[in-house]
Amino acid sequence: MIYLDNAATSFPKPRETAAAMMEALARYGANPGRAGHALAVSAGRIVESCREAIAQMLGEQDASRVVFCQNATDALNTAIHGVVRTGDHVIATLLEHNSVLRPLSELSRSGAITLTLVPPDAQGQIRAADIECAMLPNTRLVAMTHMSNVLGTLQDAAAVGEVCKRHGALLLLDCAQTAGHVPLAPKKWGCHLLAMPGHKGLLGPHGTGALWIAPGVRVAPLRQGGTGSASESMFQPRMLPDSLESGTLNLPGIAGLHAGMRVALQRMHETHGRITALCDLLREELLNLPDVRVYTPRGASLVSFNAGGVGSQEMAALLDGAHIAARGGLHCAPGVHRFLGTLDGGTVRVSPGMYTTRADVLSVIECVRKVTN
Repeated sequence: MIYLDNAATSFPKPRETAAAMMEALARYGANPGRAGHALAVSAGRIVESCREAIAQMLGEQDASRVVFCQNATDALNTAIHGVVRTGDHVIATLLEHNSVLRPLSELSRSGAITLTLVPPDAQGQIRAADIECAMLPNTRLVAMTHMSNVLGTLQDAAAVGEVCKRHGALLLLDCAQTAGHVPLAPKKWGCHLLAMPGHKGLLGPHGTGALWIAPGVRVAPLRQGGTGSASESMFQPRMLPDSLESGTLNLPGIAGLHAGMRVALQRMHETHGRITALCDLLREELLNLPDVRVYTPRGASLVSFNAGGVGSQEMAALLDGAHIAARGGLHCAPGVHRFLGTLDGGTVRVSPGMYTTRADVLSVIECVRKVTN
């Protein structure tokens, strides 16, 4: 099977990821931070080592500002529900994943907040000037994807961060498609909250993710429970990361994430350059085929397209029949498809990964060529 659905989750994972998970289960499988015995201390070291590695990746000296989550969706929900207050105005964009659109839309429908969705320009870029035009005196939060999971367009986080700074708003950046692929500098960009999955570009296992919180930003807990600290109190601790990490952490997942991160970050520049080159090749060849429309620009790290009268799900099934795993549909991002005019049928998304070869991409082209002919 040729796997080309890395925008959903990376596969295969490096051997180091699985080995670290097995070692954690076999040798250190105690509850981290819940006891003083040697096994619990060793488990705690695994967690804190990964936390410190994520902080270093983000340019953050205080590792306690990195909170482990189940995935990027969990991190985004923690951030949104943790900082938004009744009566606030929130700005998001039409490029957002449902992990942002749904919690904000529910808050808007309930009357708790007002919500403005800013469209991209013709090139799929969110203009900082449009964000500024949407600002209101009570704008509390701007939530923006760093890269669209349909268009593959990288957004100018720094420009939006400047707008947020001028208006006293918080900036939440969804880095589901960029963590592990491009350098992340949230402090430099003026970002206040950054959500990421562990299972995509960072090459960790499913069920891992993290939320970074800038100094001075307080996030109310989405859930309360045991933290291993301040156990004498019936109230949730206020200090990070404990306030947002109730319950037993995913020790084997975090161990695997730390190992996968090391591989991803060591090869990040090489991998990203190779992936964008493969996507450019695929894009150009698809554009040479009759009745094929490509929606992603050059330099993207994925390709979204449609071929003639063949529906995106049908095309994905035909690719699957040729042992190629790609994704058809709306990709949990309805706003993008409203913008593209593809809300009825979606698009086919091909997203290469670290192990994708030129031969894999040529196989996609050949399969689509047979269908269009």
